[in-house]
This record gives sequence, C-alpha cells and structure tokens, in this order.
Amino acid sequence: MDWQAHIIATPDTLGGRPRIAGTRIGVEMLLDLMASGWSEAQILENYPQLKPEHLQAVFAFVRDCLRDETFVLRSRAEA
Repeated sequence: MDWQAHIIATPDTLGGRPRIAGTRIGVEMLLDLMASGWSEAQILENYPQLKPEHLQAVFAFVRDCLRDETFVLRSRAEA
C-alpha cells in the first residue's frame, strides 16, 4: 500500500497533522474512532468521502511511523 498517495500533511490544515488527502479528516481521528470500537463499515457510512483504501493507508502510515521509532515497554506494575 502506497499510503503517500492518500495521506498528506500541510501546515495550513489541521495544524500540519497527517490527514486524508482532499479532506480535513485526520489520521489521529480515524485511529481514535477505531480504538473506540467503530468498524470500518461505520466509519465509511459516517464519512462517505472516505474509501476502504483510505483506511488501509492509515494503517500503512502508522506501520511505517512505528518502524522508525524505538519503544521501551514497561510492565503495568512499573507504570
């Protein structure tokens, strides 16, 4: 998946945060919806300007962002 064809960030829209090209729908908002239990079908129904490939691009974008980071996991007891 070439997420770069679907996700952009420009300083004048959403404060430069990544969003779906041609919309003001941010990647973070879509991840929040998914984390809250929204299904792909619910998102596409409520945001008809989105297509399934946009949601796939969100996951590809996050995957690539995570590849560039280093994480230190702590147990719950340490948190």
